[in-house]
Amino acid sequence: MEKNLLWIALLSIVACKGVSQEDKKEIAEKVDYPITKSDSEWRAELTDMEYYVLRKAATENAFTSDLLDNKEKGTYVCAACATPLFRSENKFDSGTGWPSFDQEIDGSVAYDVDYKIGYARTEEHCATCGGHLGHVFNDGPRATTGKRHCINGVALDFIPDEK
Repeated sequence: MEKNLLWIALLSIVACKGVSQEDKKEIAEKVDYPITKSDSEWRAELTDMEYYVLRKAATENAFTSDLLDNKEKGTYVCAACATPLFRSENKFDSGTGWPSFDQEIDGSVAYDVDYKIGYARTEEHCATCGGHLGHVFNDGPRATTGKRHCINGVALDFIPDEK
């Protein structure tokens, strides 16, 4: 009898389904952004890779972005809605393989918590359309903000400054 109770207790524990991550995801999806479109509208406007990253929160392969080594002065904008997100003077070479910035343009980025790889990370979205940009970490340049906004290059377009 004691053995049966032990098995029942063990099965009860194993059968429990944690929903805390699902709840957080559900909350994130309810945010109302100024620009909202249907899934089919986004698919029609974005390239396959832009759609995959911006709308499905994927990550492009490291060292594949054309913007990684861009040294021009200008503004990095959301590839989905053209909202200005980052300035070139805040870009730095993090060695990670993704464009990295030590700060965003005020009010341009929204934040959420992402548990996709088993622990909490701070996910970044365009504050205008909700497009997934990347993640922010606390291992950036100590001389400035200490932040590293690790951004998918395909989520960005670059607009050079006027000369």
